[in-house]
Amino acid sequence: MLEDKQATVMEQDKLSGQWEGAACTLSQEKCKMWVKPLKPILRSQSRDGENRLLQFTFWQQWGKRRKFLLMKRRKYGFIYKTHLFGRPTVRVMGADNVRRILLGEHRLVSVHWPASVRTILGSGCLSNLHDSSHKQRKKVIMRAFSREALQCYVPVITEEVNSCLEQWLSCGERGLLVYPEVKRLMFRIAMRILLGCEPRPAGGEEDEQQLVEAFEEMTRNLFSLPIDVPFSGLYRALKQSSTELLFGGHETTASAATSLITYLGLYPHVLQKVRAELKSKGLLCKSNQDNKLDMEILEQLKYIGCVIKETLRLNPPVPGGFRVALKTFELNGYQIPKGWNVIYSICDTHDVADIFTNKEEFNPDRFMPPHPEDASRFSFIPFGGGLRSCVGKEFAKILLKIFTVDLARHCDWQLLNGPPTMKTSPTVYPVDNLPTRFIRFQGEI
Repeated sequence: MLEDKQATVMEQDKLSGQWEGAACTLSQEKCKMWVKPLKPILRSQSRDGENRLLQFTFWQQWGKRRKFLLMKRRKYGFIYKTHLFGRPTVRVMGADNVRRILLGEHRLVSVHWPASVRTILGSGCLSNLHDSSHKQRKKVIMRAFSREALQCYVPVITEEVNSCLEQWLSCGERGLLVYPEVKRLMFRIAMRILLGCEPRPAGGEEDEQQLVEAFEEMTRNLFSLPIDVPFSGLYRALKQSSTELLFGGHETTASAATSLITYLGLYPHVLQKVRAELKSKGLLCKSNQDNKLDMEILEQLKYIGCVIKETLRLNPPVPGGFRVALKTFELNGYQIPKGWNVIYSICDTHDVADIFTNKEEFNPDRFMPPHPEDASRFSFIPFGGGLRSCVGKEFAKILLKIFTVDLARHCDWQLLNGPPTMKTSPTVYPVDNLPTRFIRFQGEI
């Protein structure tokens, strides 16, 4: 997940105290630039907890995580001012408001990352380009995510996922920490597919882990104060966007895959329906578990696609995207001054979308035909939208489908600490790294 998936609204940093900018509302009168101070944003807390009890505990924690944002929505509305990185910033949510921001690229707003992001990713990366330069670079990079290209990636992804799952199964009763293991898996896949590298240095797994950790340290610095960092055809375009592609290609997919393990572990009836779909396609029985996946088969797995959608609805890996106002303009009765930062919120927009019924439920069936609940284009935006929508979204969908298929075909698992507390920095992840025990699935339902 690239471009807008690199953005983060940084609400978690308010919770942890890294940024303590005072929030204030925009005037209730149209086209007034006066703002009034609000009370300091409150801190929120979460607590850790057989299936119904785990689900109840999980939703308690999920509710606390969302309660902070709900409090602000009720108090300040769907458009309000805050401060991030020492700059006045307008936070925007809701399908209609977000639609104007996403479709207003180059007219009302322009992508604008914090200085640390621009420094680390480089001025030549896709996210920092504008107008014709952005259009041309995106067109070139999109060739790497065509259907034909994705078909070539399927065997590589399958090989890496199956190798990883075998290692997880070998851990036995002691289990493992899922999130760092998933990040390592996704890093290997991104290195092989997006950069054409084999992440198997001479030093073996230890050196590989050091490589992963070095990249993650850089990722953690994406949204920091400005710093001085001493590094700044298709191959050339991919090379220029290599850091960006690695971030989007592994950090966000690792977040989503970890959330998939969480939800499927908490909702065994959903996992049963996943396996029922696999069985209907001849992909579950022991004699057929080695059937080769391809794009045609993967596209037929509609319910698994809905499980992924529901996971991204409730836990979008990155909560929003950064813009800057190119001119003073009105948005739903509020004036957005020229030069102010604008952040559109993905997680809030999902939360407030009227199109979703029983929003707190994990219910993949909401996306099934004939009346899928994502019919409204800007109510479901895990990959952003408009000109800056995620260039790698089809890659992410296929990767997550393969991961879900092979996970369901080969593994059962237990979340050893129960439902996790989630945090965002810069992507959504479980605070405890999700300790989990995996056992081999016997191939029958």
